[in-house]
Amino acid sequence: MFTARALHFSRGPRKILEAVTAELRPGRVTALLGPNGAGKSTLLKLFSGELTPSEGALEFAGRPLAQWTPREIARRRAVLPQESHLAFAFPVREVVMMGRFPHLRGSESPRDWEICDAALAKVEAAHLAARPYPSLSSGEKQRAQLARVLAQVWEAPKDGPRCLLLDEPTSGLDLAHQPDALRAARDLAQNGAAVLTVLHDLNLAMTYADDAWVLENGKLAAAGPVEKVLDAKLIARVFNVTAELLPRPGEARPAILTHPRPRQ
Repeated sequence: MFTARALHFSRGPRKILEAVTAELRPGRVTALLGPNGAGKSTLLKLFSGELTPSEGALEFAGRPLAQWTPREIARRRAVLPQESHLAFAFPVREVVMMGRFPHLRGSESPRDWEICDAALAKVEAAHLAARPYPSLSSGEKQRAQLARVLAQVWEAPKDGPRCLLLDEPTSGLDLAHQPDALRAARDLAQNGAAVLTVLHDLNLAMTYADDAWVLENGKLAAAGPVEKVLDAKLIARVFNVTAELLPRPGEARPAILTHPRPRQ
């Protein structure tokens, strides 16, 4: 559905991504993992169109990404960046409505407002609807922005797939709201969307993702079902830690326990 073929990206002489080939599939949440500097955000920015690959190709629904018009792609693909800046004192409900702009024909319909309210409720932020956006805490802003991108791809288009790209969606969220963000992504995937999310917490990936892509020094070290990819040996090598996988009562997937390696 959304395919990367031999992607390379460089800044000057520095190679950030090398020969990355992978495919996002509808109905699945894919966790994009790796240590700092591995190229996770760069890869997400290539999928979002913010960056252009130095080599290689990206295809969405069988067409080169560059052939989609901005409005066409915005109806099908939503992007949550690491940081979203908005200085104007719009009420949160209107910020979420910004996600509906690609779908509007003249003015907002009752259905558009209904979707915005549902998206806010999905991320446990309905009580923030009337608050001025600048008055929110960082975590509240993150939930408002997540509701915005959910609203953008809330409904499946009649003529193709949809995709949600999330760059560290749990950043700034407290422990209670981190699962809400990933459950919202899972719910969207279960309704047919493809979701790619950058995560740092391996246990959140193990719990909420279907698949995992692991980047190491700009290369794709592993890709596949998350419970098969995240084994102790790979975690130890890529993240430079010692790792144990421990059974969790009532859960099919293990918990991941890591320890820093002793300094030599």
